[in-house]
Amino acid sequence: MAKCGACGPGYATPLDAMKASREEIVYVPCIYRNTGIEKPDYLATVDVDPGSPRYCQVIHRLPVPNLKDELHHSGWNACSSCFGDATKRRNRLILPSLISSRIYVVDVGTDSRAPRIHKIVEPVELFWKGNVANPHTSHCLGSGDILISCLGDPSGNGKGGFILLDGETFEVKGNWENGEKVPPLGYDFWYQPRHNVLMSTEWGAPKALADGFNPADVERGLYGRRINVWDWSSHTYVQAIDLGKGSVPLEIRFLHSPDAAEGFVACGLSSEVHRFYKTERGDWAAEKVIEVPSKKVQGWLLPDMPGLITDILISLDDRFLFFSNWLHGDIRQYDISDPRRPRLVGQVFLGGSITAGGAVTVLEDKELQSQPEPFVIQGKRVPGGPQMIQLSLDGKRLYVTTSLYSGWDKQFYPELIKEGSVMLQIDVDTERGGLKANKNFLVDFGKEPGGPVLAHEIRYPGGDCTSDIWM
Repeated sequence: MAKCGACGPGYATPLDAMKASREEIVYVPCIYRNTGIEKPDYLATVDVDPGSPRYCQVIHRLPVPNLKDELHHSGWNACSSCFGDATKRRNRLILPSLISSRIYVVDVGTDSRAPRIHKIVEPVELFWKGNVANPHTSHCLGSGDILISCLGDPSGNGKGGFILLDGETFEVKGNWENGEKVPPLGYDFWYQPRHNVLMSTEWGAPKALADGFNPADVERGLYGRRINVWDWSSHTYVQAIDLGKGSVPLEIRFLHSPDAAEGFVACGLSSEVHRFYKTERGDWAAEKVIEVPSKKVQGWLLPDMPGLITDILISLDDRFLFFSNWLHGDIRQYDISDPRRPRLVGQVFLGGSITAGGAVTVLEDKELQSQPEPFVIQGKRVPGGPQMIQLSLDGKRLYVTTSLYSGWDKQFYPELIKEGSVMLQIDVDTERGGLKANKNFLVDFGKEPGGPVLAHEIRYPGGDCTSDIWM
């Protein structure tokens, strides 16, 4: 596990983080909502140490006390943004619930292998003090507070607001944003203080996406299309970058260098990656740098199947970009040494909706000559497609889970609901580029004691490249 002595949490620089010791355990939220199993979600601790007798096993389960929360993404009470402050410790995992709007504060400092609940922030706190709901992304701030983006208001309408938690007491302090102007939708965010900016994205209105995806809701304006630009120091909404109707920009990542004035955003529905950057005028702009062509299909929801890019990350040395196509079933690695011209250097198929012998027939494909074979590991045919990804600090191992969100899992991959999701590991060539599934690594969440469960985001106790921000 990462230790920094008297320096405070995290690492001085992203390159320092790459030299840290190998991950031994990971934390993974496991979801029962929409599976038909009436049990609370839980936080799983998974052993990922190849030298351990419990390698690839869940070694601890922390159930939350409520049903149907939909645990989703998580963050930290302190990270590398607090490096240098010896009074801060990375000892609490912030675990928002996407549907119930409850926030669990989990103690991972007392025993990292057996987390326990430290505090519960009830939904009414978000409703009354911030008029927001459906919390999503949590990032720690250098100030010691915790910033959480939200998808909507308490009535289920879209609203791109934020809630601020006190980093010591975890009390809701109120909204982070100032002024009346707020984006119509919210989702993910990243900040870059040296350029006085916070960028947020848009998924959809909670009442539209809660129980599945209706393509007509895109036409109704209930799904996102903008990168929203905020002034970091004044907390005001200053600019919207329109990526087009039906784009649905999801995960957003600045380059890790705190001096960088650029990054990338993955658009789910349009299956495009846009590079955003600061212009000479001082405002922000975006350009499409990657596009995954849709496939013409038969036997599916629509005649054109998008890749549905659902997660994206950047290696800590800012050299490689990775993303997952949840529907097409592949993970891709791009060399971004030239950020304006990403170069595909690695690709691996891990399931998806277009595998040979399945219900979907591909009629026209601009990329593949034939439908990929189903992905089988240790005798198990993997249901669903690759979704959440997390890279080891040294960039050599990419961890993958297969659940997107229970309401959409149920619609697009009903077998995932029955069989549970999996966690896989991909070996990464960090010299020339290249991806290869590690056939010795499989965590089958279909075999959990409480029944098959949907495993989502992956976090390391010492921080990782999607939670740490450098000041």
